[in-house]
Amino acid sequence: MTENVGGRPVAIVTGAARGIGRACAGALGEGGFHIVAHDREGDEERELLRGLGAEVRAVQADVADLARHGEIVDAAMEEWGRLDCLVNNAGVGAMRRGDLLDVSPESFDRCIQVNTRAVFFLSQMAARRMLEQGGGGGRHRSIINITSSNVVAVSVSRGEYCVSKCASTMTTKLFAVRLAEAGIGVYEVRPGIIETEMTRPVKERYDALIAGGGVPVGRWGKPGDVAAVVRAMAEGKMPYTVGEAVMVDGGLTMPKF
Repeated sequence: MTENVGGRPVAIVTGAARGIGRACAGALGEGGFHIVAHDREGDEERELLRGLGAEVRAVQADVADLARHGEIVDAAMEEWGRLDCLVNNAGVGAMRRGDLLDVSPESFDRCIQVNTRAVFFLSQMAARRMLEQGGGGGRHRSIINITSSNVVAVSVSRGEYCVSKCASTMTTKLFAVRLAEAGIGVYEVRPGIIETEMTRPVKERYDALIAGGGVPVGRWGKPGDVAAVVRAMAEGKMPYTVGEAVMVDGGLTMPKF
């Protein structure tokens, strides 16, 4: 274990190699966190925070494999001796968009394993470690779940994704109530149309939606838009809230007439 220079807080970000996860890791690094940067495919996220003064430890694992969760959480404890924030960002979409009546068990199970089951059990393990540490030593402690605007907006072409993200909304609420007395904030961020690899295949459709006024802000969301909210949550900028969910969708899901 290396010395935690300056008493920096420590955050785990899953799916940190690209998109929203990469932006979250960068924003937290700028905010003074050391980062455990998790991803399934490689350790290129080691280069994420160069020049920011933060330290990074990369962990390669599949979050759907619950047996690997210990490696992710232990990385924070081994490197810096503490854990202050978990950002559950890693996620998958439907294997194929199409008719709800054609959704395969394989695609459904994949969404549940990554977007629901992994979020629940990684939150459980992180919460146990935070409680074992005792008080936060003046640092705010948090668990932040990245879900989707599809927890409220129906997308029939990828029903399995919607179901899996809705379940993680309840996970947020459950852990928020369980951990509130310990001073551990549990929050949810619901991104809308964000410019990432996951949305690239449907870019034309979303371009048309935005051009037609479907997003009042009038533009695509950027990963940094989500990361800014995550950073505020991790830094404790939302005191006296429990299980708060923030829509980061430019007004996409706001009722209009």
